[in-house]
Amino acid sequence: MKSNANPPKRLTTGRRGFLAGSAALGIGAGLSTHAIASRAASNETTDYAQRDQDLPFIGAEETFSTHELMVLNDRLFLEDTGLAELGPRRIGAMDEAGLNVQILSAHTPGVQNVKGQKGIDFAYRLNKLLVDGPMAGYPGRFKAFATLPLQNPEASADELERTVREDGFLGCLTNGIIGRKFLDHPDFEPLLARAEALDVPIYVHPGLPPDEVFEIYYSNMRPEYQKEFQDQVLSISAYGWHQEVVTQCLRMITSGVFDRHPKLQIIIGHMGEGLPFFYKRVVEKMSEVTKRSLDKPFEQYFHDNFWFTTSAFPQTELLDLLLKYISVDRVIFATDYPFADMKTQTDWFRGVALPREAKEKIAFRNAEKLFGIKV
Repeated sequence: MKSNANPPKRLTTGRRGFLAGSAALGIGAGLSTHAIASRAASNETTDYAQRDQDLPFIGAEETFSTHELMVLNDRLFLEDTGLAELGPRRIGAMDEAGLNVQILSAHTPGVQNVKGQKGIDFAYRLNKLLVDGPMAGYPGRFKAFATLPLQNPEASADELERTVREDGFLGCLTNGIIGRKFLDHPDFEPLLARAEALDVPIYVHPGLPPDEVFEIYYSNMRPEYQKEFQDQVLSISAYGWHQEVVTQCLRMITSGVFDRHPKLQIIIGHMGEGLPFFYKRVVEKMSEVTKRSLDKPFEQYFHDNFWFTTSAFPQTELLDLLLKYISVDRVIFATDYPFADMKTQTDWFRGVALPREAKEKIAFRNAEKLFGIKV
């Protein structure tokens, strides 16, 4: 895939624009927020934001890092963002926003590109740091997804089990392409099987595209654009990594991951990473060609094996579109802190025109059910 041309030097960057169905599926399947709201009792106040000031929240995509991890991934320019702060600053922002619980996950790409024992040891240290630090210092305010040494799938499965059984972790989070492979590759069967056996989800988060993909799809040959990192932003937060997550999820369905592991649960963020826009088209076209290769109708996997978070997309029209196709029972709140403002996210959701029952499901009850926790 390498080009013979000499592409512009690729700069190492962070994410988020450089900090810039059926009734059986539950209430909300096939309904917009406005349609759901119309079902509310006629005497229910329409001042949703004021009414729901007491709404509890669990945030399912809340990022952290350490100085050591930033050095490893060349991300020291993010030191002032609050990524590594797991104490008063973060708790203060949570209190101001009314966010009861953060589920912490390591900043992309974590340690998943570190090979051998070094990667295994690094993942262990990061996981223990959370247990001995914020989870111990602020009981009930922090939960966590495991960081895994994904270059070693067997070791990853073992570390996932250890963190779940010993430390109460809620699952794990992966970041985009792992080397040159997605999670549907046979190498990752041990991890998928272990997550299913432990009954914990895998959060599929975006990651930086491989150099070959970046060069072909995103590199811009105009030097004046390089000064503004325009190709970098296009390859990640503006567009690229959202499409990559959807691609990985569709591959997991078509490759039979969920036929082999029918109870496996996958979480994706950012209001579905663009999937709601493509949902009808994808289902229509893929249903035609997978009738004989999959155990279920293609669209059923979205309702049985996927969860969707609102992270960094406080836009009601996108929530409307997501709820048109996905049950409200499968949507979870998230903020994407510190790359998105927590209070902006919670204030937006308090004002969404949904009945209290639906808002509670998204804000915290669905997370309680999926993760087996309580606010």
